[in-house]
Order: sequence, then C-alpha cells, then structure tokens
Amino acid sequence: MWSLAWPWALLALPLPLLFRYLLPEAKGLSEAGLRVPSIESFATLKDRSGTEQLLKWRFWVAVLAWLLLVVAAARPERIGEELDVPVAGRNLMLAVDLSGSMDQKDFELGGTRVDRLTATKAVASDFIERREGDRIGLILFGERAYLQVPLTLDRETVNVLLMEAFIGLAGEKTAIGDAITLAVRRIHEQEKDEGDQVLVLLTDGANTAGEVQPIKAAELAQQVGLRIYTIGIGAEQLEVASLIGGRRRINPSADLDEETLTQIAQLTGGRYFRATDTASLQDIYKLVDELEPVEEPESGFRPIKSYYFFPLGLAILLVTMMSLVGLLKRVSRQRASEVNFSAS
Repeated sequence: MWSLAWPWALLALPLPLLFRYLLPEAKGLSEAGLRVPSIESFATLKDRSGTEQLLKWRFWVAVLAWLLLVVAAARPERIGEELDVPVAGRNLMLAVDLSGSMDQKDFELGGTRVDRLTATKAVASDFIERREGDRIGLILFGERAYLQVPLTLDRETVNVLLMEAFIGLAGEKTAIGDAITLAVRRIHEQEKDEGDQVLVLLTDGANTAGEVQPIKAAELAQQVGLRIYTIGIGAEQLEVASLIGGRRRINPSADLDEETLTQIAQLTGGRYFRATDTASLQDIYKLVDELEPVEEPESGFRPIKSYYFFPLGLAILLVTMMSLVGLLKRVSRQRASEVNFSAS
C-alpha cells in the first residue's frame, strides 16, 4: 500500500497563498527605465492576449511544481507485503589465512586444479549465503591480522570483499594468535546480550608470526564466550616432478599444526576439522551449519521503498522548463527592440 512518511509536510501547501495575502505588496517603479521619443516602434510588442496566455500558463506550471515539491517533501513510499526474517542473534566471524602457503595447488574445483585460497573462496561463499540472519564479519590474516569487514547483516558485501582477497595481502607468514585476538576484541566490543559468538578460523600452517600465541589467544576467547571452529586445509599427498626424473609423492601439509588447532577448538567449546580436498571442505562448512543452525523466522517486517525522487525530479523539470521559456521570451523581446531601434 502507499503512504506518506512525513504527512505533516502537506501543511506547507497553502504557504504561497499566505505569503500572497499577508505580506505587503511590492511598490512599483515610478519612473520609466528607458526614455524614447515615441512608442510607435513598440507596437509589435504589444500583444496583450499572448502575454496573458503566457502568464496563465506559467502560473499553472508554478502551481503544479509547488504541489510536486510538497508531495516530495512528504516522502511518498510503498509498503510491501510482510516478510519473515530469520533473526539468529549470532555474531559469526570468519578468519581466512592469506599466507604464502595458501598458493599451493592441491585442490580441485570443477575438474581444474586450483590453489587453496580459490577453493576456500568458493566454499566459504556458499556458506556465507546460507547464514541469513547472522551478523557476519571477515578477518584476513597472514603476517598480521586485519579486520576486512566488521560484523554486519550485509552478506553480499562480505562475499565481495572475500572474493577480492589475494595471497600475500597480509604478508607471507601466519599469525593465528593475532587473528583470534582481533576476533576477541571485536566480539568484546559488542553488547553482551547480542547472542552467540562464533569464530570459524581456516589455515594451512602453523603460527609463525604475530605478537600473541594461539593458546593464549584461545584462553582470551574462552573468557568472552567466543566459540572457535578451526579448519586445517591442505591435501595429505601430492605428486610432483622429481629432480632426477619421474614423479614423487610429498605431503604439502607437513607444516600444518593440527595439535594447536585442536587445542584452540577444545578450549573454546568448538571443534577442529581437517579439509584435504574441496568435497571435505564443503562437508565441514555444512557441519558447521548444523552445529550453529540458522534460526527459524522469528519476526516479520514490511519492506519500504521510497519514491520521493519522482515528484522531486518532475518539479525540477517543470521549473527548469518555465525558466527557459521566460529566458527565451526576454531574448526575443530584446532582439525585436533592437530591430525597431535600428529601423527608426
């Protein structure tokens, strides 16, 4: 249905009439602005009926423009049907490792071998889309940890900024402790009654940088009620070319510190998961969905779309058109006057 956000603005409609009848009338000029010996040369300009028609036309255009401006000030809006919105009241932070080792191409996506970060983006993007109603934040960490997106309901923005992240953006090393500490600080700044606090941390290595040790950071997380789910990413075997010819198998995840990641999860009441390929990574995020389910719709709202710009734009167009017509009329009169003077 249609309504006005500020209906009291309609009280401004009679203002032009009030100004017309309440303000004193402006005094006209007592002397002519131009002295000429004869007015016969101005006979062609004395089209009284045309002048009156122009005045009437401009009057009604001005009236319409004023009505449109007042309606725009009242902010017309359309209220849609009531929608159910899932409100989980959960603060969910995602921490993604951007260290140099995430460049290892030991994952497959759509039949193509890709690096770990590309696979993470694809899977985490679907996870974000499913978290309707959660406040989601994004932390990117490498040698340092950065808050890329503060907690927000705008999942699209989180997705876009995740996709724009690239390996080495935060340095080549891995500061797991700093990433957790940053999440703790952001969670601590929230109101205590804002629901569950969850951090999903994904990394492929061990803590090799940063100012805070991971276990110490996990203890701080435990104190503020932050539950951490850790994900260790990386294949267990990978075939590479040998220097002496042929192929050999290596473990590309040899640097992964699973023991520390497990301790972090256990200290905070979360769980540790191991993702060795894209399918297992997808399963992990689905399992996190089950452990931290999105709430059923609890409240409804009606979407409101404002349309004030339509009457406002039309009013501006009418005023501009009226001004141009007046300007053209004055120009034509001036030219006619110059012609008559030159002829005399």
